[in-house]
Amino acid sequence: MAEELTSLEEKYKEILSSGNDTDLSEFLDQQNISEVAELIYANEEEETRIFTRMSIHRATRVFKILEHPTQKRIIKNLPPNKSAELLNELQPDDRTDFFEELPNEVLRELIKTLSPEERKITLELLGYPENSVGRLMNPDYIYVYEYNTVAEVLDIIREVGKNTETIDVIYVINKHGELLDDLRIREFILAPPSMQVSEMMDGRFIELNANDDQESAYEVFKMNNRVALPVVDDYNVLLGIVTVDDVLWVAGEEFSEDIQKIGGAEALDTPYLETPIFTLIKKRVGWLVILFFGETLTATAMAFYNDELAKVIVLTNFIPLIISTGGNSGTQASTLIIQAMALGEVTIKEWWKVMKRELFSGFLLGAILGSIGFFRILIWSLLMQRGLMRDIYGEHWILLGVTVGFSLIGVVLWGSLTGSMLPILLKKLGADPASSSAPFVATLVDVTGLIIFFNVALLVLKGTLL
Repeated sequence: MAEELTSLEEKYKEILSSGNDTDLSEFLDQQNISEVAELIYANEEEETRIFTRMSIHRATRVFKILEHPTQKRIIKNLPPNKSAELLNELQPDDRTDFFEELPNEVLRELIKTLSPEERKITLELLGYPENSVGRLMNPDYIYVYEYNTVAEVLDIIREVGKNTETIDVIYVINKHGELLDDLRIREFILAPPSMQVSEMMDGRFIELNANDDQESAYEVFKMNNRVALPVVDDYNVLLGIVTVDDVLWVAGEEFSEDIQKIGGAEALDTPYLETPIFTLIKKRVGWLVILFFGETLTATAMAFYNDELAKVIVLTNFIPLIISTGGNSGTQASTLIIQAMALGEVTIKEWWKVMKRELFSGFLLGAILGSIGFFRILIWSLLMQRGLMRDIYGEHWILLGVTVGFSLIGVVLWGSLTGSMLPILLKKLGADPASSSAPFVATLVDVTGLIIFFNVALLVLKGTLL
């Protein structure tokens, strides 16, 4: 890919140096839009020239796939007439996606550059709730009536199809604009010209509501093999369509947000390098403060067992092992469940199935790690008896090994249960499951892991070391 980009840059600079604008325009229009986007990223100082030399149709397609900061910079630097032409040519859903990230004062100025018709459409889409399907909706689609014939439908497609984002699906409505059915274009191509639409309808269709959450739209697309789905209001009036490329874009953004939240930070609204340093601090400091206070509970928990630690100082050697292992198991479980919930593989109602699986897997994982911990102490002590290692465990090393082994079983089991149940609980309470971030789960398990460890030690070592 790097070699292809270098070759593309060299060709671009060669044509640019010739001073022939016609050749430059032809060259840019012949490239794939992804290649032009890479050329823009690699030559930021040339982005304005590139956009002014491309045909408006190609420019809008390239603009759609660029990162938002790059889009803003291009619109700012383009000549006013060119930026107005570009914004008016964009599909309504792509234009809305760009506009919703802008400050209000900038948005007001750019809306003024739109034609009356495009301005009306844009304001309608911006009127829907943020992160709703209505914001993704494209109001340009092909609709027909049930009394139309196949020949009439094909004429309608030829007449208006060039102005729509997709013609794969044709929508059937009544005189009130209510959605009656959706039919694939292949059905019209294969049907006799005289057949009426009503004869082809089966009344089975899938629709989205304009007020639905965008994440729910992704789930519907995933379960149904469609390139586009109709969007209706609460009265089943057809408002527009949502295409799969827009939904996949949203899914990518949601995935990025969840990854950031899992890491223990608020989601960034802009790319990392574009985010102001104080905004970056603000996004991270909240969770760090919460986690810091959480970790202070670890010190509090240890304070309750100061007397025991004073008697058996060797126990302190295993504290990092115990709390890190419990935190790791909780992080694993939390990440797996958050991902499964995001993909629709696990629902709130299935919490008991999740708990049973984590009880079993947590116990077995704990037993494996506990056995490793016990045999580690065993091997060290045997080597110590042969004079190959320094004695650090004393004469009661077997009881110490049992303490570590059973403690690991307990903390891994507890970590697995906590990490798996917390996302489900947050979802039940209406919060974002990703907020049960890995650091949060780890902090919670750190505190409880210490309590488990010291209580197992009190039970096993009582009458010997304690």
